[in-house]
Amino acid sequence: MTLSLKTQKRLAADILKVGKNRVWLDPERTEDIEVALTRTDIRQLINDKVIEALPEKGISRSRARLLHEKRKIGRRRGPGNRKGKSTTREPRKAAWMMRIRAQRRRLKNLKNERSITKKTYRLLYRKSKGGSFRDLSRLEDYLKINNLVRRR
Repeated sequence: MTLSLKTQKRLAADILKVGKNRVWLDPERTEDIEVALTRTDIRQLINDKVIEALPEKGISRSRARLLHEKRKIGRRRGPGNRKGKSTTREPRKAAWMMRIRAQRRRLKNLKNERSITKKTYRLLYRKSKGGSFRDLSRLEDYLKINNLVRRR
């Protein structure tokens, strides 16, 4: 009849500075472990490799890596997978910067091509800054409607 090794396991856990679940007791040497009742005895068994601390279990990143790869190619990005507002995913400022830069680039090209006058350029530049145009196409529409593009 074997005795419970609860005390030995507790002492070993304390000495090894691990949890009780990480203490490994050699099943071949249970008689020796049963006899060990003091910390000194337990330390001796640890030195003899009868009692050992099991390695820590990590958390596998394989699933995370797989998801990352899928997202990189555009999968799992639909509305059901989104958390937060659209402005969280792309901040308002970033969206504004992209929009205003595109508009200013277009205006600069039109001015350099002499499709618009400097006066018109300045007017549209200020309107852009004020947020009059939602995107480039609205800017183009404004130019057409108000006949601001010069005839060549």
